[in-house]
Amino acid sequence: DALVNQIVAAYTGWIDQRNDPKKAVVFADGTTVPSDCLDDLTKWYDDHKFVHRWEPGDFMIVDNTVSCHSRQPYTTDGRRKVVACVARGRLPSSSDTKRATRLTLPSGDPMPAVGLGCWKLPNAAEVVYEAIKAGYRLIDCAADYGNERDVGRGIKRALDEGLCRRDELFVVSKLWNTFHSHVDEGFKKSLEDLGLDYLDLYLIHFPIAQRYVPIDVRYPPEWIYDPNAANPCMEFDDSVTYFDTWTCLEGLQTRGSVRNIGVCNIGTTMLRQLLAYARIKPAVLQIELHPYNTQQKLLQFARSAGVQVMAFSNLGSASYVELGMATPAESLIDHAVIKTIAQTNDKTPAQVLLRWGVQRGTAVIPKTANLTRLKENIDLFDFSLSAADMAAIDALDAGRRFNDPGVFCQLAFNTFCPIYE
Repeated sequence: DALVNQIVAAYTGWIDQRNDPKKAVVFADGTTVPSDCLDDLTKWYDDHKFVHRWEPGDFMIVDNTVSCHSRQPYTTDGRRKVVACVARGRLPSSSDTKRATRLTLPSGDPMPAVGLGCWKLPNAAEVVYEAIKAGYRLIDCAADYGNERDVGRGIKRALDEGLCRRDELFVVSKLWNTFHSHVDEGFKKSLEDLGLDYLDLYLIHFPIAQRYVPIDVRYPPEWIYDPNAANPCMEFDDSVTYFDTWTCLEGLQTRGSVRNIGVCNIGTTMLRQLLAYARIKPAVLQIELHPYNTQQKLLQFARSAGVQVMAFSNLGSASYVELGMATPAESLIDHAVIKTIAQTNDKTPAQVLLRWGVQRGTAVIPKTANLTRLKENIDLFDFSLSAADMAAIDALDAGRRFNDPGVFCQLAFNTFCPIYE
């Protein structure tokens, strides 16, 4: 332990005019560690380090691949406390090199802070496999995305090749609107398509209960009840309440079919009501979060209630332009503020946007099928945005929501369906 302490302390800066880096680390008998060994250790730390810009009140959770060092100021009697540690775990594999940090759920399960979003993801089997190979451990799926079988094939290939173990993955799926009255059936279908024995997180996709569509009639059911009707539209099921649906999700967790449950696309009022009646509190709230829609009050409330927040549409309008739900002028990637901060930090605009999300304490789930961007999107932990950078990005907030059923359902599905106040 003393040798480990010296190595970490010497590497992280416990060196001044009194000691030389190569002489600062010694064995118990006082002999120095060979220079080539220290060079190898330095290289290892260089390859696996991350940087955090400390602010008052910050704390760190150390997992089994992280070393850290901290020192306090000298006291009046010339003493100071120095803490250094390396947790006792396996060395990270090459796929873990830029592994994301994790958020802890009420169950104690760690949830990666960066994951792969699978909405509109082409070639899902190949991309999911490459994502896991690149170090991703969170895969965000949904029945409505229509690609869970392909996602499952990608996961299976990665597991079969030993890229990771199942318990190292965090797989998310979501209950579609037409299964609010048939929760077990919707859950079982997603589980079978993904080829898994359990899910790590299951979410209610929207607070919208629609009429049930049997799987053998159409899957995924999508939004319109009968596409062949004279006036195709959404049809609601007023016989089932959100309480009813949540109670069924609690049953899934109690039976061990899913490790954690949560919700999507609800606001402070509805979350407060859910917390009041839930037997098992929601572990995660997934919502649209980006600099144009920061939702600071909702984020603050969720955090105060012990609910972790997972942010989607992290890059803003990117996925919505082709759907006619956003304009090219609304691009955050091309915004002057984001581009300037990216240049200052020697990062891409996408990395700045994702780092902003992570630094706010949320999990982010960017989507890309481009292998270069796939690796860039998870490479967020060797830099930190300054307080000024964060404030400049926060100031872009305009309350602009791209994914709003109160807008797109009327335009696309002939049905007015507001869910936000």
